[in-house]
Amino acid sequence: MELAKRRGFLWPSFELYGGASGFYDFGPLGSTLKNKIVEKWREHFVRREDSLEIDSPTLTPEEVLRASGHLEHFVDLMSECGKCGQSFKISELVKERTGLDVEGKPREEVEALLEEKGITCPDCGGRLGKVLEFNTMFRTTIGPGGRKVGYLRPETAQGIFVDFRRLWRHGRERLPLPVAQIGKGYRNEISPRQGMIRLREFTMAELEVFFDPENPTHPSFGKVAGERLRLWRAEDEMKGEERMVEVSAREAVEKGMVCHQLMAYYLALTKRFLMDLGLPEERLRFREQTPGQRAHYSRETWDAEVRTERFGWVEVAGIAYRTDYDLSRHAEASGESLSVVLQPGKRKVVCHVVEPSFGIDRIFYCVLETAYLQGRKGLRFKKELSPLEVGVFPLLRRDGLPEKAREVAELLKQRGFWTEYDEAGSIGRRYARADEVGIPYCVTVDHRTLSDGTVTIRERETARQVRTPLEKLPSVLSSLLKDELRFEEAGTPLEEKEEGEEEEEGEEG
Repeated sequence: MELAKRRGFLWPSFELYGGASGFYDFGPLGSTLKNKIVEKWREHFVRREDSLEIDSPTLTPEEVLRASGHLEHFVDLMSECGKCGQSFKISELVKERTGLDVEGKPREEVEALLEEKGITCPDCGGRLGKVLEFNTMFRTTIGPGGRKVGYLRPETAQGIFVDFRRLWRHGRERLPLPVAQIGKGYRNEISPRQGMIRLREFTMAELEVFFDPENPTHPSFGKVAGERLRLWRAEDEMKGEERMVEVSAREAVEKGMVCHQLMAYYLALTKRFLMDLGLPEERLRFREQTPGQRAHYSRETWDAEVRTERFGWVEVAGIAYRTDYDLSRHAEASGESLSVVLQPGKRKVVCHVVEPSFGIDRIFYCVLETAYLQGRKGLRFKKELSPLEVGVFPLLRRDGLPEKAREVAELLKQRGFWTEYDEAGSIGRRYARADEVGIPYCVTVDHRTLSDGTVTIRERETARQVRTPLEKLPSVLSSLLKDELRFEEAGTPLEEKEEGEEEEEGEEG
């Protein structure tokens, strides 16, 4: 986190005024990395899946969230310390103190457990007050007078459900019909104390997949049927056993571990997406939520979890079978039919929904931590995910080298590369700074560049260098970043420093 703050990935929000827990700013490098993660998600779940994508308001009228059940069910249990007045989310406090999971337990039962275990305020040791239900949505009003109540949305899904009739027609009445939305979600957390893992404002990437409840299959299932999935089933968790079962997506369906093929398809797709971000397979698993943990709309939910050094297993996505809960509730509340007629046979149905929902900020943290653990003296991102892809350096700050290096940097920017120009300090220090933030390739402009039009490319992972003609540089770098070209094929290898370079570097330092 110190590296992340110092090098412009992220830092706590509102620092000038003492900060506010549950909020983070993404700095210059963090914004780029986050956007690349979002684009990678869009590549996997929108472009490749022929999904429709919408963008609906983050402010939602109360009647929508009453129909969806969020006014009634979107609550956490909390308690205040009678001595210092600090508020605590009870499920987290109990988990920290006892290891017990009380998510979904009745308020009275949890209150009795606090008394039985002697759980007190972790800050001052004071006695905790009554356990209360706290709705974690941010409430506001729409328009003057305060008569129309609204909430900052706790999920992006409701915008999709409310738009279903238009989306059904736009999607040419096909099933399954995947609809995506990427945007902000809000949760008024009681006491966020886990940095990036527990935020009050966060970015969500969600897919609502509408399907015929009598045909929960996917036409592309065969492409992922062999994908191995590590599953922690709810029945084992409820026994207190952390036992992983490894099966293929097909076996998970055939053995009844996963409710149907469509759910297994998106479990497999989720694993492939997370691995495409550079997250190691051995650090991934799917945990089935117990009945008490599931949201009010869910019949079955699997959490994709990543093992981190700092926080242990972290949920980064939830794949939920929402049945027809949302469409039926909105149809009842609005008085408008949200059923569809399927051909052939003119069968009238209310579509069921599978929802893969991703927390981009948590994924961001996991990618950042993984890059840090894998790096030698800095960050080691998957190359195409690096927020800076190329560093361009003049060997010296004289003899026309900076001017030529700026030309090269401008050329690469125009060709679409995320490029940083740096001429401060020795070339060795610049390489070290580039390594620290995970730049995979550095291009150095020297006196030979002016005479023969070639530059040096340095590979971060091995510190090897090759000499490449300027006219080939954009295509060579593009192929390297996509792993379409081995580094030794990118140019003429340089085994040792060119004559005179060592002296020039020392002079620069």
